[in-house]
Amino acid sequence: MQFIRTATAISASIFILVGCGKGDSGGGGTVPTPLPPTPIVMVAARIDNTTALTGFTNYNVKLSAVIRLSFNNAVDRATVSSIAVKENGSTTVASGYTYENGDSTVVVNPASVLKALTRYTIDAAATLKSIKGGALSPAFSISMVTQIDSTDKFPVISDNALLDLVQQQTFKYFWDYGHPVSGLARERSNATPETVTSGGSGFGIMAIPVGINRNFITRAQGLARMQTIVSFLKNTAQKFHGAFPHWLNGTTGVVIPFSTKDNGADLVETSYLMAGLLTARQYFDGVDAAETSLRSDINTIWNAVEWSWFRQGSQNALYWHWSPNYNWDMNVKIQGWNECLITYILAASSTTFGVPQVVYKEGFAGNGAMQNGNTYYGYQLPLGAANGGPLFFAHYSFLGVNPNGLSDIYANYQVQTTNHTKINYEYCKANPRGYFGYSNLCWGLTASDVPGGYNANEPNNDIGVISPTASLSSFPYTPAESMNALKFFYYKLGDKVWKQYGFVDAFSLKDLWYADSFLAIDQGPEIIMIENYRTGLLWNLFTSCPEVKAGMLGLGFTAPYL
Repeated sequence: MQFIRTATAISASIFILVGCGKGDSGGGGTVPTPLPPTPIVMVAARIDNTTALTGFTNYNVKLSAVIRLSFNNAVDRATVSSIAVKENGSTTVASGYTYENGDSTVVVNPASVLKALTRYTIDAAATLKSIKGGALSPAFSISMVTQIDSTDKFPVISDNALLDLVQQQTFKYFWDYGHPVSGLARERSNATPETVTSGGSGFGIMAIPVGINRNFITRAQGLARMQTIVSFLKNTAQKFHGAFPHWLNGTTGVVIPFSTKDNGADLVETSYLMAGLLTARQYFDGVDAAETSLRSDINTIWNAVEWSWFRQGSQNALYWHWSPNYNWDMNVKIQGWNECLITYILAASSTTFGVPQVVYKEGFAGNGAMQNGNTYYGYQLPLGAANGGPLFFAHYSFLGVNPNGLSDIYANYQVQTTNHTKINYEYCKANPRGYFGYSNLCWGLTASDVPGGYNANEPNNDIGVISPTASLSSFPYTPAESMNALKFFYYKLGDKVWKQYGFVDAFSLKDLWYADSFLAIDQGPEIIMIENYRTGLLWNLFTSCPEVKAGMLGLGFTAPYL
């Protein structure tokens, strides 16, 4: 009996020990909180065979992209709709889903081909869960931009027909969109239509002989437009010591200030206008009363510009601005290397208010300070800043001045303009900043509109914006490279950048941005320089001016045409 009582006691003790465990609420213990399911985490993403990154834009994605998202756990298929492909971050693209690696990799297949040059995101929300119930953490979004559509947007035509088309369409900016009262060029297509530009009008005037010779307009039409322009400039437009302001009201001729103190004369803009007028004077060479009178009026305007006044006394330099309210307060010396060579050439060419060679040597050339001589991308650059600066430096002064065979003590200008352009081309081709879209076909950096503003685009100040005028106005220097760019812009991007006045001012494939603007100072050089490449028309007209020949010789230039 003693044995039975002992066994019973042991059994009772065991029962007591088990029954009074921590989990027994009746015994005063607490139930442990279950650990939450381990979160599911995205560990890798691939678009086709390329690693995709969050926080960056993944470019050049195929239109039939396959997206693979790998996680640290198998996903719950019932929650996979939490992964969505969205066009421009808003419109969901219908997609199918398949699974790999034991459901830890989700393969996303958009049901339809994606659109070219379009931004998409791959968004995954926290409602995505693993088979163990863990929620996605963190949620993520992958940005991607699809590739360029390589199909031709327009029927293929001959190279000559394409050049004709570009010149004719671009000419419409000056002809159809010219101011109805003054005939002058409006500053831009997306600004107050009363604002006309003196420099851009000079480019538009140079384009009129092209329009006549290419049969875009008749000679009578061109003459009538020139009569309107010249009458307005002579009799209505506000002038300061014979020089014109940057902007004018196209109806009243009153200054529209470019900035607070820039409300008077702008000598550089005036020089572009005078170059255009002298070119037109040489073109309209008829003996009839109308063309004779036009030439006389142009001479009146030309001879009234007081170039020497802009020496600000007797300094050996020209100054850019003079204001009737602020006098010389802006105090911007015109010095090179930049777009202002033409200003000194015309100042030296004036028979009424001319300047001597020393003003050019000390003021513009800085006694040689504008020289460079270094090599970039295999091309030696005689003048200017590293890599050459924006390409309009190679255009504006050379719309009328032929750089071929042109030299002075500072440079061979054929080498300068050609090598500057080739450096710009090679830079875009090399694409050291890795901008999407840059290539041997898509190149050209110069001042233009950019997203949210305006920028002097060039290799040292490159934000990913291509300006068609840069490569197209370079046809005389890089004909093969410029033609390749033209074909790319027209055939491959034409649905986005080819509009009623030719090519839009600029675009960025990196930002999927296309300007809605056209600028006189960018449209004009395209017409003019393509023509100079084809026939030399504007070079021949401008350099036939006897005053210009004398002025250039006086500055120390040599060229076959001088």
